[in-house]
Amino acid sequence: MAYSKLGRNMGQRKALIRNMVTSLLAHERITTTEAKARAVNRIAEKMITLGKKGDLHSRRQALAYLMEEDVVRKLFETIAPRYKDRQGGYTRILKLGPRRGDGSPMVILELV
Repeated sequence: MAYSKLGRNMGQRKALIRNMVTSLLAHERITTTEAKARAVNRIAEKMITLGKKGDLHSRRQALAYLMEEDVVRKLFETIAPRYKDRQGGYTRILKLGPRRGDGSPMVILELV
């Protein structure tokens, strides 16, 4: 499986993605670089799929990955039921253009 290293070692990359997925589910919209958004997008879709299953095992898997219990509660009680009839594609990436400092392509990652 190909993935972007995001200029970090494995532990830092995992922590970054976990924090960003938690923030996305908590706020339902984040602004980040395109590469980070693509990495976060994959995991966020999987978390919402766990929320749609709704069983205890899925809840524990989400608790093991996400950083805050409140976000897991929100995922299972409000976010996942919103997508019960949808077969994937729970997030959207909107391009903003280059960042002023270094020209990195910026995007908004949001829940549909």
